[in-house]
Amino acid sequence: MKQSPQEKLEHEHRPEVIAERLSQPPKSQNVSDAVLGGIDGCVTTFAVVSGAFGAGFSPTVALVLGFANLFADGFSMGVSNYEANKAQQEFTDNLRRIEKEHIEQIPQGEREEIRQIFQNKGFSGTVLEEIVDTISQDKNLWIDTMLTEEHGLQKGSPNAVRAALTTFIAFVLVGAIPLIPFLVPAMEMNTQFLFSAILAGIMFFLIGSLKSLFLFKPILRSGFSTLLTGGAAASLAFLTGYILRELFGIA
Repeated sequence: MKQSPQEKLEHEHRPEVIAERLSQPPKSQNVSDAVLGGIDGCVTTFAVVSGAFGAGFSPTVALVLGFANLFADGFSMGVSNYEANKAQQEFTDNLRRIEKEHIEQIPQGEREEIRQIFQNKGFSGTVLEEIVDTISQDKNLWIDTMLTEEHGLQKGSPNAVRAALTTFIAFVLVGAIPLIPFLVPAMEMNTQFLFSAILAGIMFFLIGSLKSLFLFKPILRSGFSTLLTGGAAASLAFLTGYILRELFGIA
């Protein structure tokens, strides 16, 4: 028998279920990496197509530029995401090392930091001292608490390789969609561009809609918001290509 939403929620908050869930390590979330890669991939390739079309280039030129940018920018995005996550992890590791040294060198000062942190949360008296004693008895818990409460860092950290691969794959898969019409030589350039624009618009809307499912936001609003963002970037690329064609007399 299927559970109602309320029954499912109550089941998830039973003591034994909570204990099992909290015993598991934090799950790596790569939704933002996929959204970032997908949107940027579609924007990049369709912007190249729009710029080429606005400049009056042939479909072959648009296709070559599109695929060249697709893989080069996708690789660059993946590497950049990898480096950003690695830098964040190294920053966290360095702070962890510093906090460990401080606990070993001036434990009373670090205990006072814990005391004031939880005092600012409203604890006082015996309860406050018990919290300080409990945390300071476990060095790892002590360090984790300082990283979270003093430095505002999350306990878990994303997998840099997985984040990079997610960004690259999403960039290439979504970014290739607007290029599909240019693989059909029987179409005229105007028709190719029209279908490319339609496909790009669909991808922008779908990415925004899928993003809303994870962020619990209205689907249509999120879809149209992403569609407007991508459309604005493509329009800017088309206008740039058109203006440059007129300025330099590109035939």
